[in-house]
Amino acid sequence: MNKAEFIEEVKKVGGYETKKEAERAISAFSDAVRKVLVKKDTVELVGFGKFETAVQKAKTGKVPGSNKTYKTADKMVPKFKPGKALKDEVAKMKVSKK
Repeated sequence: MNKAEFIEEVKKVGGYETKKEAERAISAFSDAVRKVLVKKDTVELVGFGKFETAVQKAKTGKVPGSNKTYKTADKMVPKFKPGKALKDEVAKMKVSKK
């Protein structure tokens, strides 16, 4: 689902009059989550999930096909942990082969 399709879905589910209103709601939500995560705080929506930040440890690796190696530094990354209700609902879906 791309952004335009998602906006249409939010418009329908949220009962918004226009796509502009739905897009504004999505932007407000994502901006608010981003603002909270930048402060290294968490957003927990019971039943849906938890947005938080975590430290991704430094690692070393090797470039395939050469002897070159590289090392990355520790960095902060966003993380999402789905809530039990969301996990249970998704688990009920049938697996389809593509």
